[in-house]
Amino acid sequence: MNKNTVILLFFMLALMGCESDTQRLKGYEVHGIDISHYQSNVQWDVVAAQGISFAFVKATEGKQHIDKEFQRNWEQMRQHGIKRGAYHFFRPSVDGEVQARNFIQSVDMRYGDLPPVLDIEIDEDLPREVVVRQMRAWLYWVELEYSIKPIIYTSYKFYNKFIVGEFEKYPIWIAKYGGDAPRLGASKWWFWQYGNRGKLNGIDGYVDFNVFYGSREELERICLSGAMLSGLISH
Repeated sequence: MNKNTVILLFFMLALMGCESDTQRLKGYEVHGIDISHYQSNVQWDVVAAQGISFAFVKATEGKQHIDKEFQRNWEQMRQHGIKRGAYHFFRPSVDGEVQARNFIQSVDMRYGDLPPVLDIEIDEDLPREVVVRQMRAWLYWVELEYSIKPIIYTSYKFYNKFIVGEFEKYPIWIAKYGGDAPRLGASKWWFWQYGNRGKLNGIDGYVDFNVFYGSREELERICLSGAMLSGLISH
């Protein structure tokens, strides 16, 4: 075996390691997933039987897009006792209030549902001040509509670029793959997406795995109920 072959094998093995399935994290009481139409026809009764307590599903994106599987997922999660949350994929180039209206018109929230989620993953090459202004508009109108502070989903990169110094009072759902828990400085995460290659019966293909920081009782307390979100979790 020559040197080039050894190097090629090394990189192939490294790539295979990066592509390994995500294993459920130990040490957390409350486990969940997040999905969109990419997971297609989810069998929620089967999913619920595997210790999945909550799920976030894509509802809307930008000005007028509605995820084609949203309504079916939204109804069936409730039927099968899974705490449900809806997220909006944010497009900074579109007016924040307009995007909020798309979400509000599409998502009928009830008591017991998780707070709405703003998913910020792209900046569309816009200045920070523009992205922050549009985010602020979405968050304002959605909080006004549902009387609960929305969750912000983001990565470390976007957290440091757009959240720090602007939205630190909002609940954070952070994407960080691997076994080491996220560290956000003075802020605390509420949900952690730790992998995107999870496997569950009832879902074709891969699904994102998440955990909630606290207990099932604490999860219940942050849901839509008229209670204030601030101060309910300490860690």
